[in-house]
Amino acid sequence: MTIQCKVKSIQPLACNTYQILLHPQSSMSFKAGQYLMVVMGEKDKRPFSIASSPCRHQGELELHIGAAEHNAYAHEVVEAMKTALESGSEITIDAPHGDAWLKQESERPLLLIAGGTGFSYVRSILDHCIAQNLTNEIHLYWGGRDERQLYAQQELEQIAEQHANVHFIPVIEQAPEGWLGKVGNVLQAIDQDFDSLAEYDIYIAGRFDMAGAAREQFTLHKNALAERMFADAYAFI
Repeated sequence: MTIQCKVKSIQPLACNTYQILLHPQSSMSFKAGQYLMVVMGEKDKRPFSIASSPCRHQGELELHIGAAEHNAYAHEVVEAMKTALESGSEITIDAPHGDAWLKQESERPLLLIAGGTGFSYVRSILDHCIAQNLTNEIHLYWGGRDERQLYAQQELEQIAEQHANVHFIPVIEQAPEGWLGKVGNVLQAIDQDFDSLAEYDIYIAGRFDMAGAAREQFTLHKNALAERMFADAYAFI
């Protein structure tokens, strides 16, 4: 479905990463974990996960876009958003899309895995679980190059303190002195922490190669069920 949106705000989250709030001009329903496509041209639609929960934000759509200048695909979208915000014009989106949404009827524990701005995908799922008072155990692993990339770390630590069923594990590749989280690759951290993933529903967002490696590693070595692993990447790889 094609929808016109006003750009409400654009705020920096980290270096070259932006939070963008959109207000759809017509109502749109979606499920936690789905994505939208920003329409840049007749045959140019660019996908971004919806970071907001479908039950919390009165129809407002939140995006987290990593847009370094060498990444023209995302950078051009952010520039188009800035132009629309300044001029009061509208952005066209096509939504919702994606089959890797939260399977809310499941009573299995959740393993949420994010690399970089893939966090926006798991944030929607986590936010929805909390809003719906779901009691499933939730383990959220977020990996980045350094601590600055984990722009919502403090927020997640507070959520974990307030909700006994939520466990947040940050993982970075370049650790400063005094870093208390895990160091290295996010999939390696999970491999070290779990003997078996047979009982888990696993939700993954990040680079396609990371999603593919997770499916291979976890099904072969951690007893994960391929049919209980969810990622938009799996529609393409």
